[in-house]
Amino acid sequence: MKTSQKSLVVVLNRWKFNGWMVCGAVLVSFAAGSLLTARLMRPNQVRADSNRVFELMVYHTVPGKAAALEAIFRDVSRLQDKHGLTVVGYWVPNEDPAWADTFIYVVAHPSREEAEKNWHALHVDPAFPPYREEAVPLIEKVNEQFHVDEVYMRPTDFSAMK
Repeated sequence: MKTSQKSLVVVLNRWKFNGWMVCGAVLVSFAAGSLLTARLMRPNQVRADSNRVFELMVYHTVPGKAAALEAIFRDVSRLQDKHGLTVVGYWVPNEDPAWADTFIYVVAHPSREEAEKNWHALHVDPAFPPYREEAVPLIEKVNEQFHVDEVYMRPTDFSAMK
C-alpha cells in the first residue's frame, strides 16, 4: 500500500473511533439526563392517612352577584397565598341555572391545624377587612347566617390528588 493510502486508512479509522466515542457520550448523557429528570419530576407521594385536608367552599350569592364576588376573590387570592392558603382552584358554574349564583373554590391544607392558623392569619391581616366589607352584601343570608357551605375533606387512598 502506498503511504498516502495508509494515512487515509488511519484517518478513517480514527474518525470511526471518534464517532463511536461521540455516540457513546451522547447516549450516556441522554440516559443520565432522563434519570435525573424522572427523579426531579416525580410528585411527592402523600399517603391517604396523612393529615392533609382539602376545604371545599361554596358561596351562595344574592341573585346576579356571583361575578362581583369572583372579582373580589381575584384580589383576595393574593392575600390567601401570602398566608399559606393554597387554593387548588376557583370555579363558577356555567350551565345549570340552579347554580348560577354560586362561587366555589377548594383549598389544600397540610393539616386541619394549619388551616385554622392560616385562616386566622388572613383574617387579622389589615389588608383583608375592606374585601370582607365589599363581599358581605353579595353573599346570600339564610336565617341571618351567610349561606356558605364549608366542608373539610380528606383524600381517599385511591384518589389521584392526595
